[in-house]
Amino acid sequence: MRTNNKTQNDENWWASVLADEKGHDFDAKGRKIPKESQAETPFLDWEKAQRLFKEDTPVLLQVVGYNQGGVLVEGENLKGFVPYSHLVEIKNGDNSVSREDALATYRGKTLKLKLIECLPKEDRVIFSERAAQAGAGRRRELFSTLTRGKVVEGEITNITDFGVFVDLGGVEGLVHISELSWGRVEHPSQVVQMNEKIQVQILNLSPERCRVALSIKRLNNNPWENIHKKYHIGQIVPAEITTLVTFGVFARLEEGIEGLIHRSEIPPAKEYMLKEGAAIETQILRIEAKKQRMSLSLKIGENHG
Repeated sequence: MRTNNKTQNDENWWASVLADEKGHDFDAKGRKIPKESQAETPFLDWEKAQRLFKEDTPVLLQVVGYNQGGVLVEGENLKGFVPYSHLVEIKNGDNSVSREDALATYRGKTLKLKLIECLPKEDRVIFSERAAQAGAGRRRELFSTLTRGKVVEGEITNITDFGVFVDLGGVEGLVHISELSWGRVEHPSQVVQMNEKIQVQILNLSPERCRVALSIKRLNNNPWENIHKKYHIGQIVPAEITTLVTFGVFARLEEGIEGLIHRSEIPPAKEYMLKEGAAIETQILRIEAKKQRMSLSLKIGENHG
């Protein structure tokens, strides 16, 4: 089960989700795209590629292949890769066709693309169809206005298992699942919806890779920092059941504050209550603010030792 309760270093998750030190990309399942599936150097005019990247101008390239991570494109002495999340026509969450079938329909198509990464030392050329929807020079213009800590508005363009992509007006940023909420998130779709307009805070910028790390949760104070001012062990509080698991249930006391009711703390007479969305009363057994964890019980008033 995925959780975002553990505080992560911004640089660490930025590197692990977007690209590692060897220049790998990741697909929508968070898996590395094989190096051989990325751009290769033969017949690649690096001088032209670097000029296109610097000028931020679109180019027309043909799709010559695909893998689980996206499509391979060639033409005009250029060769590179378009990640799945940067393709415009593929609808996120559409179960009518498999990802492979959807990507297969791109073979032979000519796409209008912008070069969003050009790293000769890594033999790495990455294009984006989404970025090409913005005018020439838009990336440079936008990056000149972005700074760490700034709050900006964007539109959600893709939802994946590891986070959501947000269009900031010509550049897409990523909100990692750990940056969606101070509470537990099993999947980003629980928190946001496709095409939703949201406010985000900028955590990190990488103009040379056309990447922006974003956060939603940091727009609000961390509720766990002052939790002992509001809650204490033994306190009986109202809660809402959010998730049923084999070892018990999770219940939310308020936005960002969620605790586990272990199955050993659920009396048989109260098992009928265990439904997602059900309102209950529970007793606080343990608070671990640093780990952002709380233990709860439905055995209200009983001696827990």
